[in-house]
Amino acid sequence: MKKSDFGRAKINVQVTPGEMLKTLRELQEMTQLDLSKLTSIPQSNISAMENGSAQIGRDRALALAKALKVHPAVILFPDFDIQEVA
Repeated sequence: MKKSDFGRAKINVQVTPGEMLKTLRELQEMTQLDLSKLTSIPQSNISAMENGSAQIGRDRALALAKALKVHPAVILFPDFDIQEVA
């Protein structure tokens, strides 16, 4: 098989920044309290961000991304597709 035999995967589900935050946290088997301790962001704020009642914002995204070992854009722009820009 060649690389050209494969197509790009399609996005079937839209993901919000809060849902992405929760997914990343759970994939690393962290509780909200664990993440709170790593970021100094109160657990209640993490809960609010995950359920969409609080915005994540740049500064929080930087702290969260560092703790979760991902680029901040993964959290802030989970549905970004570079192919659409090019």
